[in-house]
Amino acid sequence: MVVRKRYVGDANGTVAMRGSNMFQTTRTMVYADGLPLHYLLQTRYSGAPRWSLVAPDETQAIEVVYGPFSAEYSGNAMGGVINIETKLPQEREFHTEASYFAQDYDHLGTDKTFAGNREFFSYGDKQGDLSLYLFHSRLENKSQPQSIRYNSSKALAGGETAVTGAFAGQSATGGSIINYADSGGEDIVTNLTKLKLGYEFGDWLARLTVAYEDRDKETNPNNYLIDSATGSPFWSGAASFNGQAVTVKRSHFAVSDQNRETLLVGVGLEGALGASSWTVDTNFSYFDVLEDETRKSDENPADPTYDRSGRVTEFDDTGWETFDLKARTERFLGRNDMRFVAGYHYDHYSLEIHSYNSNNYTTGKKSSRKQSIGGDTFTHALFGQWGWDFAPAWDIALGARYERWKMEDGFYYKWGGDMEDYKDRTEHGFSPKFSLGFTPEGLWKYRYSLAKAYRFPIVEELYKNEEATDSTSIADADLNPEIGIHHNLMAERSIPGGFLRINLYHEVVDDVIFQQRITLPDSSTVSSFLPIDEVTTTGIEFMVQQSRIFDTDLDIRFNVTYTDSEVTKHDADPSVEGNTMPRMPDWRSNLLLTYHINSMWDASTGIRYASNSYGLLDNTDDVDNVFGAQDNYTFVDLKVNFRPTQESRIGFGIDNVTNEQAFVYHPWPQRSVYLEGSIDF
Repeated sequence: MVVRKRYVGDANGTVAMRGSNMFQTTRTMVYADGLPLHYLLQTRYSGAPRWSLVAPDETQAIEVVYGPFSAEYSGNAMGGVINIETKLPQEREFHTEASYFAQDYDHLGTDKTFAGNREFFSYGDKQGDLSLYLFHSRLENKSQPQSIRYNSSKALAGGETAVTGAFAGQSATGGSIINYADSGGEDIVTNLTKLKLGYEFGDWLARLTVAYEDRDKETNPNNYLIDSATGSPFWSGAASFNGQAVTVKRSHFAVSDQNRETLLVGVGLEGALGASSWTVDTNFSYFDVLEDETRKSDENPADPTYDRSGRVTEFDDTGWETFDLKARTERFLGRNDMRFVAGYHYDHYSLEIHSYNSNNYTTGKKSSRKQSIGGDTFTHALFGQWGWDFAPAWDIALGARYERWKMEDGFYYKWGGDMEDYKDRTEHGFSPKFSLGFTPEGLWKYRYSLAKAYRFPIVEELYKNEEATDSTSIADADLNPEIGIHHNLMAERSIPGGFLRINLYHEVVDDVIFQQRITLPDSSTVSSFLPIDEVTTTGIEFMVQQSRIFDTDLDIRFNVTYTDSEVTKHDADPSVEGNTMPRMPDWRSNLLLTYHINSMWDASTGIRYASNSYGLLDNTDDVDNVFGAQDNYTFVDLKVNFRPTQESRIGFGIDNVTNEQAFVYHPWPQRSVYLEGSIDF
């Protein structure tokens, strides 16, 4: 598992697991006490889980489940499921944290220190049967520039303006380019408030969670270009640099400001059914984008042609409702060797985006509509799973999940054209599950699992047709569901204080929904949801986890994974058959060593490694260490914790100690330091 963190506070912290890359965000599910944190309204960078909704001080335990082998989960678990269990306060408690972080960034025309801070406060209490937990988090940070502005270089034609300040280089596909600007740092301020209530009555527990987030993000590009004759910034037109011509686009210097406010409400109820062995767990969630408005200029405010014209994009009627009901018993039919779980799932996702021209984007004034897109999806599912310990060392599990999925009320409107309504349609899926376990007497255990899974399209993949000045996104309302067959063979050996584990996995997924992004010579992009007929992934993973290794004060966590993910069938473009699936490195490895110096001090070292990969389906992006590349990296992180008292902690850390420069399309953070402190009282 890998989580992409481009900078502290990055809202696009996508996660990758198994044969699903970090932009296939619809294949990983994240829950906190049954409340979904995954974001199935959008995909790629916009589909990251909402990690910040769980605070470190409320976390009780985290469970990671590989693949869609449980009937309890939909095909959105093709990569896996992360279940976070939080705790409810048992007495009055206060917790406060503060942190400072800074990154020295030096690349092309930007050499600057980007710094930020975070303040956090939580209060918990329990009065009788009622528990209360409340926190507020404020984070302010400025990232390194996330994108480079460039165009292909070409021979001089005459009439170009001579400029300085640019950087000649290569694109990820090897073309000669001239880098003339970057997107500027993302200046973000996030305020998040969460309230969690728990009420116990008898053998039942009721939970209520309410979270409100207000996030503001601003960007202002850096222009590298200077007119050699006037000494002023050069903003648009044909330019000559070091004997090469380049066309500079004024829109690449546009500034933007996004304000986003969201509300999440979750209600849960769990408990025992009388004196029986049955328990019931039910959860309802409601998520609403209260406001999401992005204002973007046509030119940079420093450009002499700047006239406040621009675009305004806003979300409307966007959110979801989900409902889950599960009943389970560990004594099915009164037998201690049988267990059973069954349940029902419902979800409704809605997306609506409107784009407008504006003659004064700074005020959000809308002069004319450019385009509107939107639509809904609905899912009803029934599932059941039965387990039987049929022999002293053997157990078997059989399960099935039936899903009925529907897309409805889809539309696309472009200024000057007619409203296009997409035809409503319904799909069905039946997913059997099988698992066989063998646990002989001793230290070993083995398990083979087999599952079929359906991953239905989400609203963005179906409806988001969008045209902007430097990017185009093409959706497909006729997308079929992804259908996967997944295998896993596990062997695990217990060791003192931990375990060793090996997993062999193999999966074949048909009709893979993949958003292919192509960068044109002028550095504008075109994205389309391109179905791939078949992708086959085979891998092996080894991990070791042990506390107090060799009876010392050293803890170790280590894993290494080899994955071969290949496009095995693609009728639309047979030339890519045999290619590696984008963003799937052959090798990944992580090592975490923690040494407990004494009761007050501990020190940790982390090493993160990944081999290089591709970002494009044709695998032509094989140039390293340039914007748009998928580089190999070895990041070394250090951290020291000091606890002067049981109620306080001071931490100091350095991420990417060696200051390695690498790209995951965007640049990874360079050497970063952080200082944090917390007090409980």
